[in-house]
Amino acid sequence: MTWQAASFVLLAVAVAAGFAWYERDRPPSRVLALVAALAALAVVGRLAFAAVPNVKPTTDIVLFAGFALGALPGFAVGAVTAIVSNIFLSQGPWTVWQMAGWGAVGVGGALLARILRGREPSRLVLAAACGLAGLAFGAWMDVYQWTLGARQDLDSYLVVAASSLPYNLAHAMGNVVFCLLIGPAFVRALERYRRRLEVRWPAPAGAAAGCLLLAVTIAGFALPQPALAATTADRAERYLLRAQNPDGGFGAAPGQSSSPLYTGWTGLGLAAAGRNPVDVERRGGRSIVGFVRRARGRADIGEVERTVLLLRSAGIDPRRFGGRNLLAAIERRRRADGSIAGFVSYTAFGILALRASGEPAGAATVAWLVRNQNGDGGFGVATSSGSDADMTGAALQALAAVRRGRGAAARRALGWLRSAQNGDGGFGQMPGRSSNAQSTAYAVQGLVAVGARSRAAGRALAYLRGLARRDGSIAYSRTSSQTPVWVTAQALMALRRTALPIGAVARAPRGRRSPKPAAAAATPAHPDGRSRVGAGEPRTAERPPKENEPKSSASGRLGEPAAGPGAARDTAFAIDPAPASRRAAAAAAPTGGGDAGPSPLLFAVLLGALLAAALAVWRRRRLSR
Repeated sequence: MTWQAASFVLLAVAVAAGFAWYERDRPPSRVLALVAALAALAVVGRLAFAAVPNVKPTTDIVLFAGFALGALPGFAVGAVTAIVSNIFLSQGPWTVWQMAGWGAVGVGGALLARILRGREPSRLVLAAACGLAGLAFGAWMDVYQWTLGARQDLDSYLVVAASSLPYNLAHAMGNVVFCLLIGPAFVRALERYRRRLEVRWPAPAGAAAGCLLLAVTIAGFALPQPALAATTADRAERYLLRAQNPDGGFGAAPGQSSSPLYTGWTGLGLAAAGRNPVDVERRGGRSIVGFVRRARGRADIGEVERTVLLLRSAGIDPRRFGGRNLLAAIERRRRADGSIAGFVSYTAFGILALRASGEPAGAATVAWLVRNQNGDGGFGVATSSGSDADMTGAALQALAAVRRGRGAAARRALGWLRSAQNGDGGFGQMPGRSSNAQSTAYAVQGLVAVGARSRAAGRALAYLRGLARRDGSIAYSRTSSQTPVWVTAQALMALRRTALPIGAVARAPRGRRSPKPAAAAATPAHPDGRSRVGAGEPRTAERPPKENEPKSSASGRLGEPAAGPGAARDTAFAIDPAPASRRAAAAAAPTGGGDAGPSPLLFAVLLGALLAAALAVWRRRRLSR
């Protein structure tokens, strides 16, 4: 059993034991009502400060609950807070770690009360305890990150702890500030409530539902909608917008010089998120399309194909762009056997570029692509290459674009992808290699393009969400953060469940170009008009250099000598078309000016309120027997 699996199982058992401990204590319905209200308040506190990294009153509230009410209610408040708040912030294997961590903070609050022997703590003592709780919780979550590494030893833990130290310090300092502001008054209010419980205070069976509904409903109206809906994809989109250079382009990382390669892929990722590349521009600077128009080159067929996909997402005709007919450039590279430049990669992306522009892909070209499927069902970058997840995902998108997504070739490719998926849900470049974000994004796009109904896509998306960093970027892998802009752009398309090609995205109203996403209405690019993805989700078609492989492929050319077995493939992808998946209609999405509709938190609250009421009624009946 792996470290991750073993730690997850042990923690799940520990959390279940904690809830069993709480259940055995048989708390009355009025205690359940208070626990529900405190958990709701802690959830609201976490969501309200979601925009400020690691500065939240959640840990303080959980510690106060344990101090005033005891270990069992404190544990319940902490554990429930983690699982409920992650409904809005994304669930994952970290949830059980957070449940255990915050549950332990609640128990620690009860331990502090025992140490003080009933004395009321001073403001400074309580603030110090909250600060220490923040550091302890951060150290605990560092252990979770440590279990995901290649090695589990002291040195690797120290590396993880050092990288997260600034965030843990911010957590601790935020706890101290919140406690100094509200700590003593909050604890006194809870203790007064507890004393009333110890005497006699009849509460209606629906008290739990009422308190929970009141506390969180107020939060549902008080909190701004973006704070509640800040998904991994939303944060990735904002990260990319911040990374744009004044010339309109993007580099491999924020602050690096712009490149047509990274700019093209980023434009496709943002198009999948509902932003027209013409509208994405820095204040006083150029747009993505403006940068691409002025960029020199486009001699490589891969760059031409990627540019066509980008232009079509912007609603621009590639037949007349920068004084060139880019579709004619693709046609000139079509060979007598039907292939484009003799490579599977160029042929697949060429099909996507032609179909995005409303041109036929050509029966000979499609037949050549199918003939060059490997015997195991996958596709490689060239006719002699072994199967890999990147190219198989791209080929599936090309087959779907010509209405062959349910044919025999697509079914075999799907089977290969499923067999190549790693235990962590991600995909490596080749079977047996460790997972990375870009190969996983390719695979997701391929699965989405052909409408595959399986758990494979869900597991892959969970893997991608697990790579999200605090700044919104998506890491390349568990151990590498190379080319974060490129990786995040491709992952964004997969997170939005969008497959190539992407149809024309609706232009944003004037004055709302880059600051906020426009109401994205992307025209379906699928030949039969179907949308292959959920509204508002992107697709990817290229990958960055893999771990332990050269990163210089962005400037390489297929005609140049390869530096190793994987070099030809890396070069092909780096200059190959950046396929941007088609985005399903995200029509009528609010742009911020009108009514954003009811908060999703309210629906969750209603469900939680009903469950709390049912639990309270059941508890009273059980005690009355």
